[in-house]
Amino acid sequence: MPAAYAAVVDPDTMGLFFALLAVLAAAGTLAVVAAAVAARLSPAAARWWAGTRPEVARSALPLAFAVALVATLGSLYFSEVAHFPPCRLCWFQRVAMYPLALLLGVALVRRDAGVRPYGIALAIAGLPVSVWHVLVERFPSLDTGSCDPTVPCTVRWVDVWGFVTLPLMAMVGFAAVATLLAVRPEER
Repeated sequence: MPAAYAAVVDPDTMGLFFALLAVLAAAGTLAVVAAAVAARLSPAAARWWAGTRPEVARSALPLAFAVALVATLGSLYFSEVAHFPPCRLCWFQRVAMYPLALLLGVALVRRDAGVRPYGIALAIAGLPVSVWHVLVERFPSLDTGSCDPTVPCTVRWVDVWGFVTLPLMAMVGFAAVATLLAVRPEER
């Protein structure tokens, strides 16, 4: 592998890249949730959200697909290129994220908005696993022996800024996909 290529794709650089994307996805997800909550509390916010919501809904499926695709590619990079062995909880998260990328990609090509309930279900299935993984990573005493001792769930293969780890990135990805797919234009 040429030295310049190796420098670009080293695990630290890729970890930083995916951490930046996760922070952006988290900020976007929080903004959408905050706007929806504010719309329930304030008439002015409700008017603003009524005008903004269709724009968010229009780009929700492409954005959800992008999040799922990037999460899938990141997962594959860290296991297949960086050779970080996936733990048991990582595999459970993959079971939800990989089909999500495929499902949302097909729906995007077919312009099928009917994918929303299936996409939300897969994202909601993966979200608690990644939340639990983040907790086990932070508090190893929570592991009740469900993780393989040879590939423990407590290992932080990526740790950017002291808090962005692979399970946290997955958690943000699942939350972002579920939130984006949940945004629909108001029924009239």
